[in-house]
Amino acid sequence: MSSAIATPGDATTDLVDPSRPRQRRTLRLCTAGSVDDGKSTFVGRLLHDTKNILADQYDAVKATSEARGQEDVDLSLLVDGLRAEREQGITIDVAYRYFATDVRSFILADCPGHEQYTRNTVTGMSTAEAVVLLIDARHGVVTQTRRHATVAALLGIRHIVFAVNKIDLVDFDESIYRQIESDALALAGRLELGSVHVVPASAKQGDNIVDRSANTPWYEGPSVLELLENFDIASDKNEDASLPLRLPIDFVIRDYETEYRGYAGRIAAGSVAVGDTVEVNGGSTATVTAISIAGDEAQSASVGQSVSVSLDSEFDLARGDLIAVNAPQKTRRFTATAVHLADAPLAVGRVVEVRYGPALVRGRISSVDALIDIETGDSTGSTDQLKVNDVAEITVELAADLEIEPYRTGGRVGAFLLVEPGTGDSLTAGLVK
Repeated sequence: MSSAIATPGDATTDLVDPSRPRQRRTLRLCTAGSVDDGKSTFVGRLLHDTKNILADQYDAVKATSEARGQEDVDLSLLVDGLRAEREQGITIDVAYRYFATDVRSFILADCPGHEQYTRNTVTGMSTAEAVVLLIDARHGVVTQTRRHATVAALLGIRHIVFAVNKIDLVDFDESIYRQIESDALALAGRLELGSVHVVPASAKQGDNIVDRSANTPWYEGPSVLELLENFDIASDKNEDASLPLRLPIDFVIRDYETEYRGYAGRIAAGSVAVGDTVEVNGGSTATVTAISIAGDEAQSASVGQSVSVSLDSEFDLARGDLIAVNAPQKTRRFTATAVHLADAPLAVGRVVEVRYGPALVRGRISSVDALIDIETGDSTGSTDQLKVNDVAEITVELAADLEIEPYRTGGRVGAFLLVEPGTGDSLTAGLVK
Protein backbone atom coordinates (compact mmCIF):
# COMPACT_ATOMS: atom_id res chain seq x y z
CA MET A 1 0.00 0.00 0.00
CA SER A 2 1.17 3.48 -0.78
CA SER A 3 1.91 5.79 2.11
CA ALA A 4 1.43 9.04 0.22
CA ILE A 5 -0.92 10.90 2.54
CA ALA A 6 -2.49 14.25 1.81
CA THR A 7 -1.43 16.87 4.34
CA PRO A 8 -3.70 19.69 5.53
CA GLY A 9 -4.19 22.12 2.69
CA ASP A 10 -3.03 19.60 0.06
CA ALA A 11 -6.32 18.70 -1.61
CA THR A 12 -5.07 17.47 -4.97
CA THR A 13 -2.73 14.60 -4.08
CA ASP A 14 -4.76 11.99 -5.95
CA LEU A 15 -7.07 14.06 -8.11
CA VAL A 16 -7.34 14.33 -11.86
CA ASP A 17 -5.43 17.22 -13.40
CA PRO A 18 -8.16 19.87 -13.86
CA SER A 19 -6.66 20.85 -17.21
CA ARG A 20 -7.43 17.40 -18.64
CA PRO A 21 -10.87 16.54 -20.05
CA ARG A 22 -12.96 14.68 -17.51
CA GLN A 23 -14.15 11.19 -18.30
CA ARG A 24 -17.39 9.72 -17.00
CA ARG A 25 -15.94 6.62 -15.31
CA THR A 26 -18.01 4.77 -12.74
CA LEU A 27 -16.60 4.91 -9.20
CA ARG A 28 -17.36 2.14 -6.73
CA LEU A 29 -17.79 3.92 -3.40
CA CYS A 30 -18.31 2.72 0.17
CA THR A 31 -19.41 4.67 3.26
CA ALA A 32 -18.51 3.48 6.76
CA GLY A 33 -18.14 4.74 10.30
CA SER A 34 -19.37 4.25 13.83
CA VAL A 35 -22.98 3.98 14.96
CA ASP A 36 -24.89 7.27 14.64
CA ASP A 37 -22.07 9.02 12.78
CA GLY A 38 -24.62 9.91 10.11
CA LYS A 39 -23.72 7.55 7.28
CA SER A 40 -27.24 7.06 5.99
CA THR A 41 -28.01 10.78 6.29
CA PHE A 42 -24.80 11.49 4.39
CA VAL A 43 -25.88 9.18 1.57
CA GLY A 44 -29.37 10.65 1.58
CA ARG A 45 -27.92 14.17 1.38
CA LEU A 46 -25.68 13.10 -1.48
CA LEU A 47 -28.64 11.68 -3.41
CA HIS A 48 -30.87 14.66 -2.63
CA ASP A 49 -28.40 17.43 -3.43
CA THR A 50 -27.25 15.76 -6.66
CA LYS A 51 -30.93 15.48 -7.70
CA ASN A 52 -30.86 11.68 -7.84
CA ILE A 53 -34.20 11.04 -6.14
CA LEU A 54 -37.73 11.27 -7.48
CA ALA A 55 -40.33 13.65 -6.11
CA ASP A 56 -42.51 10.81 -4.81
CA GLN A 57 -39.52 9.30 -2.98
CA TYR A 58 -38.90 12.59 -1.23
CA ASP A 59 -42.60 12.97 -0.41
CA ALA A 60 -42.67 9.48 1.15
CA VAL A 61 -39.61 10.24 3.29
CA LYS A 62 -41.10 13.59 4.29
CA ALA A 63 -44.35 11.91 5.34
CA THR A 64 -42.50 9.30 7.40
CA SER A 65 -40.43 12.00 9.09
CA GLU A 66 -43.55 13.98 9.98
CA ALA A 67 -45.24 10.84 11.34
CA ARG A 68 -42.26 10.39 13.65
CA GLY A 69 -42.60 13.95 14.87
CA GLN A 70 -39.35 15.11 13.27
CA GLU A 71 -39.15 18.77 12.29
CA ASP A 72 -36.68 18.19 9.45
CA VAL A 73 -36.89 15.66 6.64
CA ASP A 74 -34.89 12.58 7.63
CA LEU A 75 -32.84 11.94 4.50
CA SER A 76 -31.41 8.73 5.99
CA LEU A 77 -34.70 7.04 5.12
CA LEU A 78 -33.72 7.25 1.45
CA VAL A 79 -31.17 4.54 2.26
CA ASP A 80 -32.47 2.53 5.21
CA GLY A 81 -34.98 0.46 3.27
CA LEU A 82 -35.39 -2.57 5.52
CA ARG A 83 -38.28 -2.39 7.97
CA ALA A 84 -36.05 -3.45 10.87
CA GLU A 85 -33.64 -0.67 10.01
CA ARG A 86 -36.34 1.96 9.83
CA GLU A 87 -37.85 0.89 13.15
CA GLN A 88 -34.49 0.89 14.95
CA GLY A 89 -33.01 3.89 13.15
CA ILE A 90 -29.85 1.94 12.26
CA THR A 91 -28.31 0.37 9.18
CA ILE A 92 -28.02 -3.41 9.44
CA ASP A 93 -27.32 -4.64 5.93
CA VAL A 94 -25.15 -3.19 3.17
CA ALA A 95 -27.44 -0.88 1.18
CA TYR A 96 -26.45 -0.28 -2.44
CA ARG A 97 -27.41 2.82 -4.35
CA TYR A 98 -26.67 4.04 -7.87
CA PHE A 99 -26.45 7.71 -8.80
CA ALA A 100 -24.71 10.01 -11.23
CA THR A 101 -23.59 13.58 -11.73
CA ASP A 102 -22.53 15.35 -14.91
CA VAL A 103 -18.97 14.21 -14.21
CA ARG A 104 -19.20 10.61 -12.97
CA SER A 105 -21.46 7.66 -12.20
CA PHE A 106 -21.35 6.01 -8.77
CA ILE A 107 -22.14 2.62 -7.24
CA LEU A 108 -22.41 3.26 -3.51
CA ALA A 109 -22.43 0.74 -0.66
CA ASP A 110 -23.63 2.12 2.69
CA CYS A 111 -22.18 -0.16 5.37
CA PRO A 112 -23.42 -0.78 8.92
CA GLY A 113 -21.63 0.80 11.86
CA HIS A 114 -22.24 -1.76 14.60
CA GLU A 115 -19.26 -3.87 15.59
CA GLN A 116 -21.31 -7.07 15.20
CA TYR A 117 -21.75 -6.27 11.49
CA THR A 118 -18.05 -5.90 10.72
CA ARG A 119 -18.40 -8.72 8.17
CA ASN A 120 -20.98 -6.64 6.27
CA THR A 121 -18.52 -3.76 6.17
CA VAL A 122 -15.85 -6.05 4.76
CA THR A 123 -18.32 -7.14 2.09
CA GLY A 124 -19.18 -3.55 1.18
CA MET A 125 -15.54 -2.45 1.03
CA SER A 126 -14.32 -5.51 -0.87
CA THR A 127 -15.07 -4.04 -4.30
CA ALA A 128 -14.76 -0.34 -3.42
CA GLU A 129 -12.32 2.00 -5.15
CA ALA A 130 -12.88 4.74 -2.56
CA VAL A 131 -14.20 4.93 1.01
CA VAL A 132 -15.86 7.80 2.85
CA LEU A 133 -15.27 7.16 6.55
CA LEU A 134 -17.51 9.35 8.70
CA ILE A 135 -16.39 10.69 12.08
CA ASP A 136 -18.75 12.37 14.55
CA ALA A 137 -17.21 15.78 15.31
CA ARG A 138 -18.41 15.48 18.91
CA HIS A 139 -16.56 12.23 19.53
CA GLY A 140 -13.58 12.28 17.17
CA VAL A 141 -11.69 9.15 16.12
CA VAL A 142 -13.24 6.18 17.97
CA THR A 143 -12.91 2.39 17.97
CA GLN A 144 -15.06 1.86 14.87
CA THR A 145 -13.11 4.53 13.01
CA ARG A 146 -9.93 2.58 13.63
CA ARG A 147 -11.66 -0.72 12.85
CA HIS A 148 -13.03 0.44 9.49
CA ALA A 149 -9.78 2.19 8.56
CA THR A 150 -7.95 -1.07 9.31
CA VAL A 151 -10.33 -2.98 7.02
CA ALA A 152 -9.71 -0.42 4.26
CA ALA A 153 -5.97 -0.87 4.74
CA LEU A 154 -6.22 -4.68 4.62
CA LEU A 155 -8.19 -4.43 1.38
CA GLY A 156 -5.71 -1.98 -0.12
CA ILE A 157 -8.27 0.70 -0.97
CA ARG A 158 -6.47 3.60 -2.63
CA HIS A 159 -8.70 6.62 -1.88
CA ILE A 160 -9.96 7.53 1.62
CA VAL A 161 -12.06 10.51 2.69
CA PHE A 162 -12.50 11.15 6.41
CA ALA A 163 -15.70 13.21 6.63
CA VAL A 164 -15.83 14.98 10.01
CA ASN A 165 -19.62 14.99 10.18
CA LYS A 166 -21.99 16.95 12.45
CA ILE A 167 -19.54 19.87 12.49
CA ASP A 168 -22.61 22.08 12.96
CA LEU A 169 -23.18 20.51 16.39
CA VAL A 170 -19.83 21.89 17.58
CA ASP A 171 -20.56 25.35 16.14
CA PHE A 172 -18.20 24.83 13.19
CA ASP A 173 -15.26 25.01 15.59
CA GLU A 174 -12.00 24.93 13.60
CA SER A 175 -9.89 23.79 16.56
CA ILE A 176 -12.06 20.68 17.01
CA TYR A 177 -11.77 19.90 13.32
CA ARG A 178 -7.99 20.37 13.33
CA GLN A 179 -7.56 17.97 16.24
CA ILE A 180 -9.68 15.31 14.50
CA GLU A 181 -7.82 15.97 11.26
CA SER A 182 -4.51 15.40 13.04
CA ASP A 183 -5.79 12.17 14.63
CA ALA A 184 -7.19 10.88 11.34
CA LEU A 185 -3.97 11.55 9.43
CA ALA A 186 -1.95 9.89 12.19
CA LEU A 187 -4.21 6.82 11.94
CA ALA A 188 -3.83 6.79 8.15
CA GLY A 189 -0.06 7.04 8.48
CA ARG A 190 0.14 4.14 10.92
CA LEU A 191 -1.97 1.95 8.61
CA GLU A 192 -0.06 3.12 5.53
CA LEU A 193 -3.27 4.09 3.78
CA GLY A 194 -3.05 5.62 0.33
CA SER A 195 -4.20 9.13 -0.55
CA VAL A 196 -6.23 10.58 2.32
CA HIS A 197 -8.42 13.69 2.69
CA VAL A 198 -10.17 15.11 5.76
CA VAL A 199 -13.28 17.25 5.20
CA PRO A 200 -15.44 19.11 7.78
CA ALA A 201 -19.09 18.35 6.95
CA SER A 202 -22.69 18.39 8.04
CA ALA A 203 -24.83 15.78 6.30
CA LYS A 204 -27.97 17.14 7.94
CA GLN A 205 -27.45 20.70 6.70
CA GLY A 206 -25.43 19.90 3.58
CA ASP A 207 -22.17 21.65 4.48
CA ASN A 208 -19.27 20.50 2.27
CA ILE A 209 -21.13 17.41 1.07
CA VAL A 210 -21.95 18.50 -2.49
CA ASP A 211 -21.18 22.22 -2.32
CA ARG A 212 -18.51 24.04 -0.35
CA SER A 213 -19.87 25.70 2.76
CA ALA A 214 -19.65 29.33 3.84
CA ASN A 215 -19.88 28.08 7.43
CA THR A 216 -16.29 26.74 7.27
CA PRO A 217 -14.27 29.67 5.86
CA TRP A 218 -11.15 28.20 7.51
CA TYR A 219 -11.40 25.12 5.28
CA GLU A 220 -10.20 25.80 1.75
CA GLY A 221 -10.38 22.27 0.36
CA PRO A 222 -12.96 20.64 -1.94
CA SER A 223 -16.31 19.20 -0.88
CA VAL A 224 -16.73 15.46 -0.51
CA LEU A 225 -18.47 15.18 -3.89
CA GLU A 226 -15.74 17.20 -5.61
CA LEU A 227 -13.19 14.73 -4.28
CA LEU A 228 -15.24 11.74 -5.40
CA GLU A 229 -15.81 13.19 -8.85
CA ASN A 230 -12.11 13.81 -9.39
CA PHE A 231 -10.34 10.77 -7.94
CA ASP A 232 -8.09 9.53 -10.72
CA ILE A 233 -9.37 5.97 -10.95
CA ALA A 234 -8.34 5.91 -14.61
CA SER A 235 -4.72 5.77 -13.45
CA ASP A 236 -5.64 3.01 -11.01
CA LYS A 237 -7.18 1.00 -13.85
CA ASN A 238 -4.18 1.69 -16.11
CA GLU A 239 -1.93 0.38 -13.33
CA ASP A 240 -4.03 -2.79 -13.13
CA ALA A 241 -3.87 -3.12 -16.94
CA SER A 242 -0.06 -2.94 -16.85
CA LEU A 243 0.13 -6.11 -14.74
CA PRO A 244 0.73 -9.53 -16.35
CA LEU A 245 -2.36 -11.07 -17.94
CA ARG A 246 -4.70 -13.11 -15.74
CA LEU A 247 -7.74 -14.56 -17.52
CA PRO A 248 -9.55 -17.20 -15.40
CA ILE A 249 -11.75 -19.36 -17.63
CA ASP A 250 -15.44 -19.31 -16.74
CA PHE A 251 -16.52 -21.64 -19.53
CA VAL A 252 -15.44 -23.03 -22.88
CA ILE A 253 -17.50 -22.09 -25.96
CA ARG A 254 -17.68 -24.80 -28.63
CA ASP A 255 -19.29 -24.61 -32.08
CA TYR A 256 -18.82 -27.99 -33.75
CA GLU A 257 -20.09 -26.81 -37.13
CA THR A 258 -17.45 -24.12 -37.46
CA GLU A 259 -14.96 -25.87 -35.16
CA TYR A 260 -14.81 -22.70 -33.07
CA ARG A 261 -13.34 -23.02 -29.60
CA GLY A 262 -13.25 -19.97 -27.33
CA TYR A 263 -12.20 -19.61 -23.72
CA ALA A 264 -14.50 -17.14 -22.00
CA GLY A 265 -13.97 -15.19 -18.79
CA ARG A 266 -13.37 -11.80 -17.26
CA ILE A 267 -9.84 -10.41 -17.38
CA ALA A 268 -8.69 -10.17 -13.77
CA ALA A 269 -5.42 -8.33 -14.47
CA GLY A 270 -3.39 -7.08 -17.38
CA SER A 271 -4.42 -7.05 -21.04
CA VAL A 272 -4.38 -9.32 -24.07
CA ALA A 273 -4.08 -8.72 -27.80
CA VAL A 274 -4.28 -10.85 -30.92
CA GLY A 275 -0.83 -12.29 -31.54
CA ASP A 276 0.20 -12.38 -27.88
CA THR A 277 1.94 -15.45 -26.50
CA VAL A 278 0.22 -16.77 -23.37
CA GLU A 279 0.69 -19.66 -20.94
CA VAL A 280 -1.85 -22.39 -20.21
CA ASN A 281 -1.85 -25.66 -18.30
CA GLY A 282 0.94 -24.55 -16.00
CA GLY A 283 3.58 -23.77 -18.62
CA SER A 284 2.47 -24.67 -22.16
CA THR A 285 2.47 -21.71 -24.53
CA ALA A 286 0.04 -20.66 -27.24
CA THR A 287 -0.69 -17.68 -29.47
CA VAL A 288 -3.93 -15.70 -29.25
CA THR A 289 -5.59 -15.88 -32.67
CA ALA A 290 -8.87 -14.08 -31.97
CA ILE A 291 -10.63 -12.04 -29.29
CA SER A 292 -14.38 -11.56 -29.00
CA ILE A 293 -16.15 -9.02 -26.78
CA ALA A 294 -19.95 -9.37 -26.58
CA GLY A 295 -19.91 -11.21 -29.91
CA ASP A 296 -17.84 -8.61 -31.74
CA GLU A 297 -14.28 -9.21 -32.87
CA ALA A 298 -11.60 -7.11 -31.16
CA GLN A 299 -7.86 -6.74 -31.46
CA SER A 300 -7.28 -6.31 -27.74
CA ALA A 301 -8.96 -6.27 -24.32
CA SER A 302 -7.93 -5.23 -20.81
CA VAL A 303 -8.68 -5.72 -17.13
CA GLY A 304 -12.37 -5.84 -16.21
CA GLN A 305 -13.62 -6.80 -19.68
CA SER A 306 -15.47 -10.06 -20.32
CA VAL A 307 -13.99 -11.74 -23.38
CA SER A 308 -13.65 -14.96 -25.32
CA VAL A 309 -10.21 -15.76 -26.72
CA SER A 310 -9.14 -18.37 -29.23
CA LEU A 311 -5.71 -20.01 -29.30
CA ASP A 312 -3.65 -21.52 -32.12
CA SER A 313 -3.55 -24.93 -30.42
CA GLU A 314 -6.13 -27.12 -28.72
CA PHE A 315 -5.78 -27.64 -24.99
CA ASP A 316 -7.82 -29.55 -22.45
CA LEU A 317 -8.95 -26.44 -20.56
CA ALA A 318 -12.04 -26.11 -18.38
CA ARG A 319 -13.70 -23.80 -15.90
CA GLY A 320 -11.18 -22.65 -13.29
CA ASP A 321 -8.11 -22.95 -15.52
CA LEU A 322 -6.00 -19.87 -16.19
CA ILE A 323 -4.72 -18.16 -19.32
CA ALA A 324 -1.82 -15.95 -18.25
CA VAL A 325 1.47 -14.24 -18.93
CA ASN A 326 4.18 -15.11 -16.39
CA ALA A 327 1.70 -17.44 -14.74
CA PRO A 328 1.90 -17.97 -10.96
CA GLN A 329 3.16 -21.31 -9.73
CA LYS A 330 0.68 -24.01 -8.82
CA THR A 331 0.41 -24.75 -5.12
CA ARG A 332 -1.56 -26.75 -2.59
CA ARG A 333 -0.75 -24.56 0.41
CA PHE A 334 -0.87 -20.81 1.03
CA THR A 335 -1.23 -18.24 3.81
CA ALA A 336 -3.88 -15.53 3.86
CA THR A 337 -5.63 -12.82 5.83
CA ALA A 338 -9.21 -13.98 6.40
CA VAL A 339 -12.49 -12.62 7.77
CA HIS A 340 -15.01 -15.14 9.10
CA LEU A 341 -18.50 -14.35 7.82
CA ALA A 342 -20.70 -17.16 9.09
CA ASP A 343 -22.47 -17.18 12.46
CA ALA A 344 -21.25 -20.71 13.19
CA PRO A 345 -17.54 -21.13 14.01
CA LEU A 346 -15.19 -22.81 11.54
CA ALA A 347 -12.82 -25.27 13.21
CA VAL A 348 -9.29 -25.89 12.04
CA GLY A 349 -9.15 -29.04 9.91
CA ARG A 350 -12.81 -29.11 8.81
CA VAL A 351 -13.18 -29.83 5.09
CA VAL A 352 -14.58 -26.94 3.06
CA GLU A 353 -14.52 -25.85 -0.57
CA VAL A 354 -12.16 -23.10 -1.68
CA ARG A 355 -13.53 -20.81 -4.39
CA TYR A 356 -10.74 -18.91 -6.14
CA GLY A 357 -12.22 -17.03 -9.07
CA PRO A 358 -14.22 -19.63 -11.03
CA ALA A 359 -12.10 -22.49 -9.63
CA LEU A 360 -13.57 -24.65 -6.86
CA VAL A 361 -11.52 -27.27 -4.99
CA ARG A 362 -11.72 -29.06 -1.65
CA GLY A 363 -9.53 -27.74 1.13
CA ARG A 364 -9.24 -26.92 4.81
CA ILE A 365 -7.75 -24.43 7.22
CA SER A 366 -4.69 -26.23 8.50
CA SER A 367 -3.98 -23.56 11.15
CA VAL A 368 -5.13 -20.19 12.45
CA ASP A 369 -1.70 -18.65 12.93
CA ALA A 370 -2.80 -15.40 14.60
CA LEU A 371 -5.89 -13.35 15.29
CA ILE A 372 -5.68 -9.70 14.23
CA ASP A 373 -6.78 -6.91 16.55
CA ILE A 374 -9.03 -5.07 14.10
CA GLU A 375 -8.64 -1.80 16.02
CA THR A 376 -4.85 -1.70 15.86
CA GLY A 377 -3.89 -4.17 13.14
CA ASP A 378 -1.62 -6.00 15.60
CA SER A 379 -1.45 -9.80 15.68
CA THR A 380 -2.36 -11.75 18.82
CA GLY A 381 -2.28 -15.45 19.69
CA SER A 382 -3.38 -18.39 17.57
CA THR A 383 -6.65 -20.30 17.99
CA ASP A 384 -8.30 -23.53 16.87
CA GLN A 385 -11.37 -21.97 15.25
CA LEU A 386 -12.67 -18.83 13.58
CA LYS A 387 -15.71 -17.06 15.03
CA VAL A 388 -18.00 -14.55 13.36
CA ASN A 389 -16.23 -11.26 12.50
CA ASP A 390 -12.81 -12.69 13.43
CA VAL A 391 -9.96 -11.40 11.29
CA ALA A 392 -6.98 -13.73 11.28
CA GLU A 393 -3.85 -14.93 9.54
CA ILE A 394 -4.51 -18.49 8.37
CA THR A 395 -2.85 -21.29 6.42
CA VAL A 396 -4.99 -23.13 3.86
CA GLU A 397 -4.30 -26.56 2.35
CA LEU A 398 -5.86 -27.68 -0.94
CA ALA A 399 -6.75 -31.09 -2.35
CA ALA A 400 -5.65 -30.04 -5.85
CA ASP A 401 -3.16 -27.64 -7.38
CA LEU A 402 -4.25 -24.04 -8.00
CA GLU A 403 -2.37 -21.14 -9.61
CA ILE A 404 -2.66 -18.77 -6.66
CA GLU A 405 -0.87 -15.48 -6.05
CA PRO A 406 -0.98 -12.58 -3.55
CA TYR A 407 -4.01 -10.32 -3.40
CA ARG A 408 -4.16 -7.19 -5.51
CA THR A 409 -6.41 -4.20 -4.89
CA GLY A 410 -9.92 -4.61 -6.24
CA GLY A 411 -10.31 -8.27 -5.42
CA ARG A 412 -9.83 -9.60 -8.95
CA VAL A 413 -6.62 -11.49 -8.11
CA GLY A 414 -5.72 -13.17 -4.84
CA ALA A 415 -9.15 -13.10 -3.18
CA PHE A 416 -11.00 -16.30 -2.26
CA LEU A 417 -13.93 -17.73 -0.34
CA LEU A 418 -14.25 -20.75 1.88
CA VAL A 419 -17.72 -22.20 1.27
CA GLU A 420 -19.84 -24.98 2.73
CA PRO A 421 -19.65 -28.14 0.61
CA GLY A 422 -23.01 -28.99 -0.93
CA THR A 423 -24.80 -25.72 -0.12
CA GLY A 424 -22.23 -23.19 -1.34
CA ASP A 425 -22.89 -20.96 1.70
CA SER A 426 -20.06 -18.49 2.28
CA LEU A 427 -18.09 -19.18 5.44
CA THR A 428 -14.90 -17.12 5.27
CA ALA A 429 -13.43 -14.55 2.88
CA GLY A 430 -9.68 -14.23 2.45
CA LEU A 431 -6.83 -12.39 0.79
CA VAL A 432 -3.81 -14.45 -0.23
CA LYS A 433 -0.56 -13.23 1.34
